Amino acid sequence: MTEFIFSVLDFLSQLGYFGIALGLMIEVIPSEFVLGYGGYMISLGKINFVGAVIAGTIGGTLAQLFLYWAGYYGGRPFLEKYGKYVLIKKKHIDVAEHWFEKYGVGVIFTARFIPVVRHAISIPAGIAKMSALKFTLYTVAAIIPWTILFLVLGKTLGANWSHIKEASQPYVMPILIAAVVLGVIYFLIKKTKKTTD
Repeated sequence: MTEFIFSVLDFLSQLGYFGIALGLMIEVIPSEFVLGYGGYMISLGKINFVGAVIAGTIGGTLAQLFLYWAGYYGGRPFLEKYGKYVLIKKKHIDVAEHWFEKYGVGVIFTARFIPVVRHAISIPAGIAKMSALKFTLYTVAAIIPWTILFLVLGKTLGANWSHIKEASQPYVMPILIAAVVLGVIYFLIKKTKKTTD
């Protein structure tokens, strides 16, 4: 892990719960590392678990709402021009847009567990003028288990929290499969409903 990531995490750790929320909002480094380090801080007794879950959920949701509103008000041209500043490339928008058009609003929940798509999926939701309330509910529902998982792993790993990616692999894959299955079920139900209407 680079010195840059360590220095950012060290700065964020001094801010406590706000540091976790801020780290997830600005997404300078992957959420797994922010939450893993948050778990390490829990193991040291610097913060408590419930507070960290709340901070992680708020930070993660606000980050996605930013992308949603950018899509809602700025549209695709705005994001293609400025998305690079929040690590969103044109190809990410293309994939997310395809998923959103194919699977509908339910993909907002399932895509949160899929690399590349999970951040960019908020953009087509905004462009399509999806209900902000529905978007927020689906986003929060996905962010809570993701936050809990990485905080627990970070706490368990303790001083070895930097190995969070390797430690999470046995858990992330089943979650990913379950998310895809849920997405397919949602899509089939929606398609069946359209056919019967």
